[in-house]
Amino acid sequence: MVVYLDGKYVDSSEAKVSVFDHGLLYGDGIFEGIRIYGGNVFRLDDHLERLEMSAKAIMLTMPLDRAAMAAAVCETCRRNKLADGYIRLVITRGTGDLGLAPWLCEKPTTFIIASKISLYPQEHYDNGLSIVTVATRRIAPDALPPTVKSLNYLNNILAKIEARQAGALEAIMLNQQGYVAECTADNIFVVFKGEIITPAASAGALKGITRATIFDIARELGIPMREADLTRYDVWCADECFLSGTGAEVIPVVKLDARVIGTGKPGPITGRVLTAFRQRVLTEGTRI
Repeated sequence: MVVYLDGKYVDSSEAKVSVFDHGLLYGDGIFEGIRIYGGNVFRLDDHLERLEMSAKAIMLTMPLDRAAMAAAVCETCRRNKLADGYIRLVITRGTGDLGLAPWLCEKPTTFIIASKISLYPQEHYDNGLSIVTVATRRIAPDALPPTVKSLNYLNNILAKIEARQAGALEAIMLNQQGYVAECTADNIFVVFKGEIITPAASAGALKGITRATIFDIARELGIPMREADLTRYDVWCADECFLSGTGAEVIPVVKLDARVIGTGKPGPITGRVLTAFRQRVLTEGTRI
């Protein structure tokens, strides 16, 4: 595998960063997870825009402009002969000393990995997921804005561990007010009386690229959609539920906390959204 590392394309065995890199020492950095479908990097410009916004929020200088970053992403895919898969673009604060001070890091570290990914077995797309609510709360927006896609993922990892201990592949995280924020790695949506509802970023949800695509799809299909505060009750009593994420794409949920959602099978609106999403990924983006 070939990895882009600070302007060079190197074998993965040679792709190394310093133990003094602040991305490793403190989780000081940002990233994007991006998908490529049939040689089409899905919504690459949207991902790079979010990356730039994350950099601005944490006062991290982007090492490349958008055009150069896009070119590096596409070239990494080409060198790996990757037409379908997953791209991880990471920018860390760079190498510094053992103190927190980011201004002592001379320049950011950038690397791009282009490989395969499979988050959930096909049976769960066909039959739906059974998930749980975990005790680990989503970090409050006034502590760490959820719109910043940072390398600090320990909050989500602890929730993921709880999900595994409960025998589930994914879990809902609540915010400090007890409202649904998001899942450990996915945005969450419910369908109630023909309307799609999802938590807002102010509730702790990431402004996902796939999430934004679903808003576009809903408008295209004429399905009402809005942001609102959701409780677990709202999910338990929904007609349908589904999750979205770059890795997960769109996946139905049929049970939460041992409560069957709707009919206990993936619902019709979820199916329509998934079908429309799979059509879009082949056309919206950047050809490598």
